[in-house]
Amino acid sequence: MSLQGKKIAILIAPRGTEEREFAKPHEAVKQAGATVTVIGLEAGEAEAVNNDLDPAGRYQVDRTIEGASASDYDGIVIPGGCVGADKLRASKDVVAFVRDFFAAGKPVGVICHRPWTLIEADVVKGRTLTSYPTVRRDIENAGGTWVDEEVVCEKGLVTSRTPKDLPAFCAKIVEEFAEGRHPEQARSA
Repeated sequence: MSLQGKKIAILIAPRGTEEREFAKPHEAVKQAGATVTVIGLEAGEAEAVNNDLDPAGRYQVDRTIEGASASDYDGIVIPGGCVGADKLRASKDVVAFVRDFFAAGKPVGVICHRPWTLIEADVVKGRTLTSYPTVRRDIENAGGTWVDEEVVCEKGLVTSRTPKDLPAFCAKIVEEFAEGRHPEQARSA
């Protein structure tokens, strides 16, 4: 499946994004032909982590979230990591950026703890998602339905649980990004 001509944003948090959950989706959409922009809270490089605590690779931030617009992209990937998820959901700019993807009906891929960002953006109500198991209650309290499946896709929103689910997650985000807009997704924005 080709993503030629598609522009995909991928978020990264400083010292907190799970490396595999960033690197594998980044590689998958790039290999499918997309132009990928790494968006961070700070300029420069962001250090990823393994298992939330162990330092991992460093990745160049292409642009900061300040001034970023969902209208410039065809889809977004929000990789996991508990610490990074907490940092991103605390950013009003990130929350507004993510909400704008939903309002435009653009595909969104979220893994691990990152549904926290969706909860902050108030786009979970009435949706079925999966996540890292400890996020279950947060999803339910936000009006969503949580299921324990490797990947869940609902109207352009792709969610997944952990790094072991990355093959299914990466395949599904490429498929959804190739399909393009999902107008029914805008209902929750």
